[in-house]
Amino acid sequence: MGLPAISPAAYRRVTLLAVVALGFIVVTGAAVRLTGSGLGCTDWPTCEQGRLAPAEITDAPAMIEFVNRLITGVVSVAVVLAVAGAWRRRPRRRDLVWLAAGLVAGVVGQIVLGGLVVLFELSPRLVMGHFLLSMVILWNAVVLHHRAGRPGGPVVALVEPSLVGLARLVFAAGALVVFTGTVVTASGPHAGDSQAARLDLFLPDVARLHGLSVVVLASLALVLAVGLRRQQAPPAVQRSSRVLLAVLVAQAAVGYTQYFTGVPALLVGVHILGAVAVWSAVVALNLAVSGPTAVSPAGADAPPAPADAPALAGS
Repeated sequence: MGLPAISPAAYRRVTLLAVVALGFIVVTGAAVRLTGSGLGCTDWPTCEQGRLAPAEITDAPAMIEFVNRLITGVVSVAVVLAVAGAWRRRPRRRDLVWLAAGLVAGVVGQIVLGGLVVLFELSPRLVMGHFLLSMVILWNAVVLHHRAGRPGGPVVALVEPSLVGLARLVFAAGALVVFTGTVVTASGPHAGDSQAARLDLFLPDVARLHGLSVVVLASLALVLAVGLRRQQAPPAVQRSSRVLLAVLVAQAAVGYTQYFTGVPALLVGVHILGAVAVWSAVVALNLAVSGPTAVSPAGADAPPAPADAPALAGS
């Protein structure tokens, strides 16, 4: 018996589950590092040699790392559901199938990279790669969720070309903020284990560089928000820009507080949650500046755009 067909609206709920699961695993992975449990499980894919789970339930670092691995299994299920749903969605859309397949490739890569992080005893460069790949997978999931909620076919810019270009600059600045944030983390005190290596960089300098990249992102986002308001852009686009500004302000407040209070683990965890929110908001804003040329009922697929409509690639 084959899997039942699902409606576009039901599939969009599946993609939302994937987004939430992929964001959640980033935060739980950070909890492993912040509790010093990065090498709680000394082997991979088992926790200990010859044992899938920790030998002692009272071994807190091992249990924390083991639970995080179990959560990875839950995330994998969410991704599999996204793939199966894309295949069984009616009408089926090739773009959704490919985006869902991208989630599978990303999660498989993440599992392998996670194993290398353990085998190489929390190499800071591998830990950075692990987080950055998580952000790529989250981007994929947000794009999948967005596309699952709009009609198929070509899209056009909903705002002036200059504002579309500014949105792309916001995306680039957001990527820079995420990268410099990983450099700060790899140079800072929360390595995941007391014996783990750190990048040989002066923490205040890399923190200033990260802070500067945040200022650039916030400035670009503010200019874009003002431009959207002056142009009277569609309400959904303006709302996306306001959400980004709000999460940026909150994230900056947490970041400066943690720096001037000695980088406490709890605030670092909140800051990582904020990084997930900022990155998701950056991606969502870039998706919002384009849309289909025809409006159809929620979840339905609209007819193709007119031939003379200027399509916006990559949306």
